[in-house]
Amino acid sequence: MAASKNKVQQFNFSLARLQPYQREIIGAVLILFSLITLLSFFSMSEGIISRWLANLFSQLFGWGAIPAVLLVGAFGLLLLFSRLKEEQQSLPLDIIIGVELLFVSALALTHLLAVEPGEFAVYLARTGGGGGFVGWGVSNFLVELIGVTPALILLSLMIIASLGVTFRMTVVDAAEWAGSVSDWAKDRLEHQPPPEPVVAVDPDEKPAAPAAKKQKKAGPAEPKMKPLPAPLLTAEAAIAVLPPSRRALPPLDLLAAPAKDPVHGANVRYQAQLIEETLHGFGIPAEVAEINAGPTVTQFGIRLGLTERKMPDGTILQQRIRVNKVIALNNDLALALSAAPIRIEAPVPGRPLVGIEVPNQDKTMVSLRSVIENEGFQKSNKPLRVALGKGVAGQPVWASLVDMPHLLIAGATGSGKSVCINAIISTLLFTHPPEQLRFLMIDPKMVELTSYNGIPHLIAPVVTDFEQVVGALAWATREMERRYKLFASVGARSIASYNRKVGAKGEQLPYLVVLIDELADLMMMAPDEVERYICRIAQMARATGIHLVIATQRPSVDVVTGLIKANFPTRIAFAVTSQIDSRVILDTPGAERLLGKGDMLYMASDSAKLLRLQGCFVSDMEMRNLVQFWQASISSPAQPLMSRAAPETPADPPWADLVAEADKDDMLEEAIKLVVESGRASTSLLQRRLGIGYPRASRLMDQLEQEGVIGPPEGSKPREVLWKEERAEDDYDEFEQDVAVNE
Repeated sequence: MAASKNKVQQFNFSLARLQPYQREIIGAVLILFSLITLLSFFSMSEGIISRWLANLFSQLFGWGAIPAVLLVGAFGLLLLFSRLKEEQQSLPLDIIIGVELLFVSALALTHLLAVEPGEFAVYLARTGGGGGFVGWGVSNFLVELIGVTPALILLSLMIIASLGVTFRMTVVDAAEWAGSVSDWAKDRLEHQPPPEPVVAVDPDEKPAAPAAKKQKKAGPAEPKMKPLPAPLLTAEAAIAVLPPSRRALPPLDLLAAPAKDPVHGANVRYQAQLIEETLHGFGIPAEVAEINAGPTVTQFGIRLGLTERKMPDGTILQQRIRVNKVIALNNDLALALSAAPIRIEAPVPGRPLVGIEVPNQDKTMVSLRSVIENEGFQKSNKPLRVALGKGVAGQPVWASLVDMPHLLIAGATGSGKSVCINAIISTLLFTHPPEQLRFLMIDPKMVELTSYNGIPHLIAPVVTDFEQVVGALAWATREMERRYKLFASVGARSIASYNRKVGAKGEQLPYLVVLIDELADLMMMAPDEVERYICRIAQMARATGIHLVIATQRPSVDVVTGLIKANFPTRIAFAVTSQIDSRVILDTPGAERLLGKGDMLYMASDSAKLLRLQGCFVSDMEMRNLVQFWQASISSPAQPLMSRAAPETPADPPWADLVAEADKDDMLEEAIKLVVESGRASTSLLQRRLGIGYPRASRLMDQLEQEGVIGPPEGSKPREVLWKEERAEDDYDEFEQDVAVNE
């Protein structure tokens, strides 16, 4: 007892020997030390010293690193405010010993409960988990000494004993304290007032303030689950504030609010350390120069060092590391990081670094609103801006269809192609009214683009019938030729210059975006016609304001042909199944290592380097709000939203005449002249005089009957010619005029 008193007196004497300014300086240093370490733990400080301190505390104390730093800061506060300078306010040694024993015992028990003793226990301590090296050392010593179960019992008893030492409580004091708490609880339960009866209250009468306060305090608040981000506005609410005099663009509140990026602190630093150790193990000196955390992957910028080579004459020659050596270690790095697949970008464009892209454990969904609200996107005056996603550093990425000028999207099933097309369409609908932009949508799958039916931007309803696809592409080609003739008439070279010269007096030409959701189905049905029209539009339609966006899930050479690739310099590749598919899309490997679900490689028309992005996601609710907004904006504002009819669309698409004309035979004109001149019509006559086979002659007979030139069949007799010779010239001139109008 006397010895313990002497130790307490020595401790107090050592503190008392410090001058006041010395105690304040030591306290301030300890507080600054704890603040720097805490900021590094929460990824708010990335300095060398703070990172080293954070790693030191994490490895020493594991999950107890933050409590250890807080204890150091608390001791610094006590010194700073001079709470230890007077003997009556001194901190006894037994309390300090109790706190230390409690802390160490808790670390050892935590490490023992977190993982079984063995090699993985050391690995957990090295990675800053469990109780750190302190917890691992104490628990491992006790396990080897007395076993696992006795060690658990002993550590639990040590925690109880340390609590008693810290609060200076004996077993009798603890029993008395437990009894007093039990008596207080029983007294509260016995004297609890009965529940008040429910009294009906007049809704017009304002309740008294004390009663409301008492009722609020009577029961605890029910826990509320935090909902997922949802759009702030619906289409009906947005239409209610729409100006009646002019058409307004949709508000961004129709989209969900952007999600916050997760913090990757200690895990990212540990991965950087593993990368450096793995490269050093293969004889490559390197250091992690920068870390860019993105929504899906984190890019570690590696700066390669120099190796020393001793020459025969004894001189030492320093040599650089070849980049191919790092690329060859792709699988080894994936094994060390326990993350696959990883992608190596060597070098990072514009930087003297090698980028190693590692998938994140916690991925973030990129919202369309976060890219549209970007300052660069809002300030740009380029037409047809589309939001693409976010890069590996979290920066928003967008582009203009005018600069592309055509886009090819390819990837495996479920990799994000249709979501990318929906993001492109939604961005254009948020930034362009129907007077400036029109859509021609072709969707053979009949499930992705049909939800946009009814918006005023559509030239015609979404094309889902294979028989109309060729006619729609032929109409786009003729529209391109018509616009070139208009340009020539006013001396314009592009759609922008034409609209400036014409002004409000002439026909203002809108941009036209042709979207094809599945190219493989079209190439299977009519490969020659589809390829011919697509290549012609892609080669010539840029100046006329017509742009193509094509997607396919089968990136093979018979679908994405050489002619199509040559005319689509801008491409997006999602996750594919093989390196061959990646080479078909991008002419280089890399897409086979993507993660899917919007992870893509973007090849811009003005850059040879690929850019890895996480594409924007547009939910069904957001898309429904946007479509309902445009449907309701062209309806009567006096009607409710659900009763407003969809905008009127033409009964027949503009290419209906082209489809009908394409079904007619090229020799129909000669057949009409022949039967009118001869006064009779038969299949054998057409075969002999026109030199054709029986099937084609039969089709010509059917078409002559449809045109009203001949009558129905009468057995084996030749058919009656309904066009008489005296009126044949007038009827034929009328037929030629109809053909000229269709052309």
